Amino acid sequence: MERGEQLNGNTLSMRLERVAAHVPAGARLADIGSDHGFLPVALMRRGAIAAAVAGEVAMTPFHATGRTVRKNDLGSSITVRLAYGLEAIKEADQVTAITICGMGGETIRDILENGKAHLSGHERLILQPNGGEQPLRQWLMDNGYCILCEELLHEDRFDYEIIIAERTELMLYTEEELYFGPLQIKARTPAFLAKWQRMLRHKQLTLTHFARARHAVPEEKVQHITRQIRLISELLA
Repeated sequence: MERGEQLNGNTLSMRLERVAAHVPAGARLADIGSDHGFLPVALMRRGAIAAAVAGEVAMTPFHATGRTVRKNDLGSSITVRLAYGLEAIKEADQVTAITICGMGGETIRDILENGKAHLSGHERLILQPNGGEQPLRQWLMDNGYCILCEELLHEDRFDYEIIIAERTELMLYTEEELYFGPLQIKARTPAFLAKWQRMLRHKQLTLTHFARARHAVPEEKVQHITRQIRLISELLA
């Protein structure tokens, strides 16, 4: 959780409200990287979930989350644990939903990969990466997860994507689907198109800076950006 978010009673930022909307009613939630514990506390106060684990890897957010839980008198239903990623989950927790929000997609991918032993395969994953969605979708596909729902919202000058996935039969996504999102590329919402118009301008500017750079930019990097520009241009054509 980041970028100056506040919790007042049951109130969450728009981004976390959309994440909360995808947590199944009565879920036993694990919120990884919970920061102040805003999400599990709000859901518990609303009676929307049965129990929660809030996992933190660093002492400062661990203590901040503990304070939020105690202040709301929820210590009996929300357990705060100091652990890396999914190591915060114990088998006895019987977790049915996992939220990981406000981190880069590669970081979320690494948390899932390193914590595979803590996944039963029956949980719903509700993921909100800050960029790096493509490698995260690649991990989901490689590990037998189907993307059930995708959302994109623009809040405080940032684009946020929310990816909901569950383990299912083998799913195969194309390069374009992994890059843009298999459901978003079909829906083509105004928010989605606006995001990629902004991204196209940004990538084109990056390529111009590469061309003007005093020191040679590695050809592989130039080719990577050029390929992304082509994909986005084809999407918007």
